[in-house]
Amino acid sequence: MEVINTNEAKYDRKAELQAFDETKAGVKGLVDAGITKVPRIFVQPSKSEDSTIDSNKKFSFPVVDLDGIKEDPIKRKKIVQEVGHASETWGFFQVINHGIPSRVLEEMKDGVIRFFEQDTEVKKQWYTRDLTKEFTYNSNFDLFKAPVTNWRDTFTATIAPIPPNRDILPSVCRDILLEYTNQVMELGDTLFELLSEAIGLEPNHLKDMGCSEGLMALGHYYPACPQPELTLGTSTHADNDFLTVLLQDNIGGLLIFYRQVVVHLSITNDKFSLSLTIFLIDQFQLISNDKFKSVDHRVLANKVGPRVSLACFFMTNFAPTQRRYGPIKELISEHNPPKYRETTIKEFTTYFNNKGLNGTSTLLHFRL
Repeated sequence: MEVINTNEAKYDRKAELQAFDETKAGVKGLVDAGITKVPRIFVQPSKSEDSTIDSNKKFSFPVVDLDGIKEDPIKRKKIVQEVGHASETWGFFQVINHGIPSRVLEEMKDGVIRFFEQDTEVKKQWYTRDLTKEFTYNSNFDLFKAPVTNWRDTFTATIAPIPPNRDILPSVCRDILLEYTNQVMELGDTLFELLSEAIGLEPNHLKDMGCSEGLMALGHYYPACPQPELTLGTSTHADNDFLTVLLQDNIGGLLIFYRQVVVHLSITNDKFSLSLTIFLIDQFQLISNDKFKSVDHRVLANKVGPRVSLACFFMTNFAPTQRRYGPIKELISEHNPPKYRETTIKEFTTYFNNKGLNGTSTLLHFRL
């Protein structure tokens, strides 16, 4: 990896960030302008390479088949065990036969592309760094806080608990975004039931706690990069919600951190082309008192593009709720005391957003 001296007097990072932000054109704007070199604000610092899995080694990701889950109690019990094992070890699993039609999945990916490939002058009306708005578009929510800028543009739509005003959502993706997220919320009910049972609670326990009442949809657009070895699509992090449902295309680039090994998770097998990836996230690790693990992940930049994804975060974000979350009391004992203090979703989210993707865990701030 090329080493860049960021101490050169002529390099004013803050000014370059400001100039990039003021274009309101994002990373796509740079690509459209025909750049052939990655601007310095995107260049990752030189560091030792991570361990990566041998491409020739067979590696079995946890895959959960939800077919028959409502009709077959024996199969449901098996699925609960699979979900529990994946949540304790990997921190994620893929689901197939999840009930969301292939038409909806494909149209949702197309909707993300349509939004970002609108004329820049049209997109600018949604460009903002006010993350409390119902619909936002920008490049790098932590642009002025993170140590390095990612090769990625994003839109964010708040879907629940307060439904968005339809007129605020962009017409190029409005209908499919609402259709897809409605079905994701139905899937979320099933997933939270399975997770409740897997951790030894009643099926409705997590839903009754409000874990499934909020949803945010994040559409990510990773343009083709002229020098992908110098930058990242998304820096290493764990998300800040309870559960993330990820829809991604087949370009690849998603890396999962598993037992000090970096594993490339791509959709190259037809069997999994309609799968969704389910991440256990920091707030879930907190309420499970470390029983279930959140998963660190990152996204590579790529010469091929655009890569698109739609991540649905189960969280209430900045919604006006005073509900407090700490380790679930039924999981606490003399031998398993609480490891985290109680917090609100708003406090947790605000800390995450202010910290940015800086390589440190949000959970450390809330640990007792």
